[in-house]
Amino acid sequence: MALSIWEVLAVFAAGIGAGTINTIVGSGTLITFPVLLLTGLPPVTATVSNALGLIPGSISGAIGYREELKGQRRRVLRLSAVAACGGLCGAILLLMLPPRAFETIVPVLVALALVLVVLQPRISKAVQARRARTGAQGDPDGGPLLLTGLFLASVYGGYFTAAQGIIYLSLMGMLLTDTLQRLNAVKNVLAAVVNSIAALFFLFVADFDWTAVLLIAVGSAIGGQIGAKVGRRLPAPVLRGVIVAVGLTAIAQLLLR
Repeated sequence: MALSIWEVLAVFAAGIGAGTINTIVGSGTLITFPVLLLTGLPPVTATVSNALGLIPGSISGAIGYREELKGQRRRVLRLSAVAACGGLCGAILLLMLPPRAFETIVPVLVALALVLVVLQPRISKAVQARRARTGAQGDPDGGPLLLTGLFLASVYGGYFTAAQGIIYLSLMGMLLTDTLQRLNAVKNVLAAVVNSIAALFFLFVADFDWTAVLLIAVGSAIGGQIGAKVGRRLPAPVLRGVIVAVGLTAIAQLLLR
């Protein structure tokens, strides 16, 4: 589909914005997806094009957080395998279910994730206190509960991706004992895995717009580096506040669509 110069600039700018916000928090799809719809792309084509275009941004953001990823190789590999399976399932569902199938439950999921993000410090302290009393060490990778939650979040991520990162952060923050910045680094890797798996599937079975894909890809790669530089400097309380603000905006946009 031919885009006007203004549409080209809008999609490119949206890609930069999405890459930046995805690296810091997540929900970049809520920037790019409406812009793609405004250019005239059908919803499923826009979703597929968006998923393909955001891959470089996810990889760029993960590279920007490489210092925080040190010492997490085992955790990242284990969680990435689960995320890949979930992402593939979500991509398949996108082509099987009606385009608006998840719209009712998505705001509820995001709202629940935000509550968990806000309560995460208290939950972590309570979990650590309980472990100290019982002498339990806990699973450094979160155990079956985290794996199940991340699988379901990745199914959703392969389907639509909006606020996927917030759900990842809330689950890991509740079930893992680690800093928010290190968990954010893992979140960026998981998002890259899910986007890549879904995109590879879409390449063979779905329609997409190459112009939109390339514009978002270049823009999101630039945004990923911007997001990494900004996000890594934010103290945990400030980062948590940004997550909540973006999440509330995401809920409002999803409800008003």
